[in-house]
Amino acid sequence: MKQLFTTLGPRLKSDLGMILPHEHVFVDLRTPDQPGYAEAEAGDVVRLMAPQIERIKALGVTALVECSTGGVGRRADLDLAVSRATDFPIVVPTGNYREPWIPDWVKTASEDALEAWMLRELDEQIEETGFRAGWIKLSAGDDGITALEAKILRAAARAGIRTGAVIGSHTIKGRVVMDQLDIIEAEGYRADRFISIHTQEEPDFGLNRAVAARGAWIEYDHVGRAPDSEVADLVMRALEAGLGGQLLLSHDRGWFDPAQPGGGVPQPYTPLSEALLPELTRRGVDEATITLLTHTNPFEAFAR
Repeated sequence: MKQLFTTLGPRLKSDLGMILPHEHVFVDLRTPDQPGYAEAEAGDVVRLMAPQIERIKALGVTALVECSTGGVGRRADLDLAVSRATDFPIVVPTGNYREPWIPDWVKTASEDALEAWMLRELDEQIEETGFRAGWIKLSAGDDGITALEAKILRAAARAGIRTGAVIGSHTIKGRVVMDQLDIIEAEGYRADRFISIHTQEEPDFGLNRAVAARGAWIEYDHVGRAPDSEVADLVMRALEAGLGGQLLLSHDRGWFDPAQPGGGVPQPYTPLSEALLPELTRRGVDEATITLLTHTNPFEAFAR
């Protein structure tokens, strides 16, 4: 039986309801060589981010997926602190971001070493947190995947084969996603265990459809960051094209930023519940489809 691996342990589908598949609790977008990179006190992060979690709990959200990976300040210990303070499960990734956010050890590591690292985090625990990574998060350059990014992706595909973990990638252009799917399949993994993150950034809807035709998940994660009508138009277009069973919706918001005084001002995770879903309902999307998009699809994408 498939499980979602979270900060609070594995969860079955029956344990969960609505899941936000792309959010951030803690991010540092400075490169790893910068002074103070990814440094923060747990208490400060909890004070800023726990109220944001409590707001979505009150709206019926039962889990969220943390998308901060290696290279952009992943702090699984801080995710765990917020999770414990709110009794709210968070799904944390293994993996690493794109250039230039790749630390030196990843640059020099072999594919076998990177695969072993991901496997340990997926099968045993992330660092010394006591909980397992739920998935693999990567990225690729806007103009094409580099040799270093391809090395990380190949290692991820091999770790995916061993664990069933989904691979999600911050990739802006659809043609680059297609190249990533080629690499994954060449390694023997399946395109349906890949999430095209930020699919909305590819303006050619034909490429959105082409990625989905390969079997991959597509993710529109700009809810609350673009006008509600614009997001709703895109969702309706995807539903009319028969892509509802492969569509994920989220905000890509949050978060505590250690580069900002006091962690900055977080952006709430509420617009999906408070604005977009009512708009989709107004446009005739039925309750079963809303449940598919917000409950079923996120669980099926990330569970293993």
